[in-house]
Amino acid sequence: MADIIDTAVNAGSFNTLIAAIQAANLEDTLKSEGPFTVFAPTDAAFAKLPQGTVDALLQDIPRLQRILTYHVVAGRVLSSDVVKLNSAHTIEGSDVSIDASQGVKVNDANVTQPDINADNGVIHVIDTVLIPA
Repeated sequence: MADIIDTAVNAGSFNTLIAAIQAANLEDTLKSEGPFTVFAPTDAAFAKLPQGTVDALLQDIPRLQRILTYHVVAGRVLSSDVVKLNSAHTIEGSDVSIDASQGVKVNDANVTQPDINADNGVIHVIDTVLIPA
């Protein structure tokens, strides 16, 4: 297996996420021992943001870091655990809501592919970028 970053790179659908992680200097964190659970928005999820949003975030590293860390939970939280939760505390410092009544939603994002395992955690693919309040 590979770490979270290498697993995401190998998947091929997280190019924007990987570029943002690198720009925000979070790559070493997500390559570290962890474990981490990452709710990972696809390139299509980033494309749903208003035009210019990604470029603006790449110019505002503190805000970019806050948004990216809002997608990460400390620990390996598999889908079998996620469905039992109402919320999860992110490393950004606030909580995301979890609703497993019809599929799994994290805030307004749908989990489209759960449980992509990595050496240092797990990735759950989501279809919308999470924005902290």
